Amino acid sequence: MLDHIGLRTAQMDTLVSFYKAALATLGYGVLMEFPGAVGFGRETPDFCIGEADKASNIHLAFVAKERAQVDAFYAAALAQGGADNGPPGERDYAPNYYAAFVIDPDGNNLEIVCHSA
Repeated sequence: MLDHIGLRTAQMDTLVSFYKAALATLGYGVLMEFPGAVGFGRETPDFCIGEADKASNIHLAFVAKERAQVDAFYAAALAQGGADNGPPGERDYAPNYYAAFVIDPDGNNLEIVCHSA
């Protein structure tokens, strides 16, 4: 099991602003902050961003409890400079799979998914 996930970025302020807006739609907030690092979470900082010379590029999938959160995350991410990589909608991956995809300012592929009807 994972305890937390971390991204590395060369544009700390941009990425922190992006994730503050996008993750707020899922009830996440900044729970830890010190020079060069920010930790987001609901109860514990399980998603972290750290300053680096080079960005990491990965795929991250965040869970939404309801489809409206998928829509809200997608809208907030685009408003903060994210790029569309697949608008909200049902996918054929599994029953009730409703998701959206966004590329964050560092090029990470984000998915926000709801498994509820």
